[in-house]
Amino acid sequence: MTTTIQPRLTQVFRFVRANYANGVAELAYAFDDGEELVERISFPNAPAIPAARAAAFEAALKLLHLVAGISYYKAGVPPKIELADGPLDEATADLLDTLYLHGLAEFAYRNGLDLRGRIAFPRDLPPSPAGGRGAGGEGIAPTLGLPKNTLVPIGGGKDSLVAVEAIKSIGGDATAVWVGNSPLIAACAERTGLTLLNIQRELAPGLFELNQRGAWNGHIPVTAVNSAILAVAAILYGHDSIAFANERSASAATLEYEGQQVNHQWSKGYLFETLLNDWLHSHVAADLDYCSLLRPYSELAITRAFAKLTPYFDVFSSCNRNFRILGPKPVDRWCGQCPKCHFVFLALAPFLPKPRLLSIFGRNLLDDETQTAGFDALLEYQDHKPFECVGEGAEARAAMYALSQRPEWQEDALVARFINTILPQLDVSQLALEPWLQPLGEHRVPVRLQGTMATIG
Repeated sequence: MTTTIQPRLTQVFRFVRANYANGVAELAYAFDDGEELVERISFPNAPAIPAARAAAFEAALKLLHLVAGISYYKAGVPPKIELADGPLDEATADLLDTLYLHGLAEFAYRNGLDLRGRIAFPRDLPPSPAGGRGAGGEGIAPTLGLPKNTLVPIGGGKDSLVAVEAIKSIGGDATAVWVGNSPLIAACAERTGLTLLNIQRELAPGLFELNQRGAWNGHIPVTAVNSAILAVAAILYGHDSIAFANERSASAATLEYEGQQVNHQWSKGYLFETLLNDWLHSHVAADLDYCSLLRPYSELAITRAFAKLTPYFDVFSSCNRNFRILGPKPVDRWCGQCPKCHFVFLALAPFLPKPRLLSIFGRNLLDDETQTAGFDALLEYQDHKPFECVGEGAEARAAMYALSQRPEWQEDALVARFINTILPQLDVSQLALEPWLQPLGEHRVPVRLQGTMATIG
C-alpha cells in the first residue's frame, strides 16, 4: 500500500467487489478512500459452473465476500459499512450483524472495545406482506439436484477424523477438504483415503501493512470464513452437504464480560450453524445442507470415539502452534505447552492405556509441575477457560477425577495436586464421567447422514 491510511482513524469500511474467473475468487475491500485490499481464494482444477447452478454460485460468492471481510474490518472497526452492491435483505444483514458482533467478541474483549451498536450492515426496508416472500425478503432457494457427496473439513485434529470415519462407516461419499498449505493437515487428509480437495486462501498483503501501522488485531471466527469458502466449493464442485465436526461444548461461552457472552469458538457453535444452514437453504440451494456431525456430543465422547482410531495416532495433532500464520512452529506435532495440548492429553487419558498416550505426546504432561497453571485454567480453578478450542471446565474436571481414581495416574504431580488441593473443594457427585459420554441436545444433521451418529456414541 502506498497510502498512509491510519486504520484506527478510518470512518468507512467498504466491500468493493467480488469476482471469480478460472478457479480464483478475488475479494476486494477498502477503508475510506484507500487502496483496495484484495484477497484471493484458489479452487484447484475448478470445473465450469453449470448454468443451473450459476445463480447459486453468485449468491455463495457474495456471502463469502461479506464473511471474509471480517479479517479486514477488524483492523479499523470504523463506524460505517458500505456495500458497492447496495443494501442486503434482512436475513443476510441479520446473519452478518450477528456474526461480526459475536465472532469478534473475544477480539473486542481483549482490545477493550465494545462493538454493540457499532456493527450495522446496510439493509433494505422489510417488504410489505403483499410481496409474497418471507420476512426480510428471503424465500426458498431452488433444489439443484446436487450430488450426494459430503465435504468434510479436515483440521488435523481428532474431531474431524471421527467425522470422516463416521461417514465412511455408512458408506457415504465424501471429500476431505482443507484451506491452506499445512503439511500436517495434508498428511491427515491423505490418511483418510478420501478424495482430497485443498483450497488456498491468500490474505491481502496490505492487511499486514495495516498491522504495522497500528491496526486493531486479534481473534477472528475463522470457521465462519472457511464455511463460506466451502459453500462456494459445494456449488462449484457439486456436493450436497458440508459436515463439520463441532461438538456441543463449542456453544459454551469462555466468559461473560459486561453483559456479553464471549466465546472463542462462537462460529463453531450451534447458533451459527443454524443461521448459516437456514441462509443457505433460503439463498443458495434448498438441497445444500450445512451441519456438524458431532453436535450432540461432548469433547469427551468424541475423544473416546477417537481413541479407537489407532491408524491416525501418528499423524494427528490438535496443537494450535502448528497452524500459526506467522512465527515459529514446534518441531514435534505437540508443543506440550499450549491449552490444546493440555486438553487433548487430559481428554484422551481416561480412554487410552497410559503408555500409549505417552508415546503419542512423547512426555507426561500431568507429571510436570511447570504445567500447573495451564491445567488449572482447563479445570476453571482460579481462572477462566482458555481462549482456545477446548472443552468445558466441567468436562476437564470429570476427566481429571477419573484419573484420580486410577492407581497408574495418582502419583503424577498434577493428578496428586488435584487430589490434595482441588478435589476437596468440589462436589464429587458432579464429577462422573459417564454423563459426558451421552448425546444431548439439538442438531442439524440431514436425514441422509444421521446414520453416522450411531457410530460415535
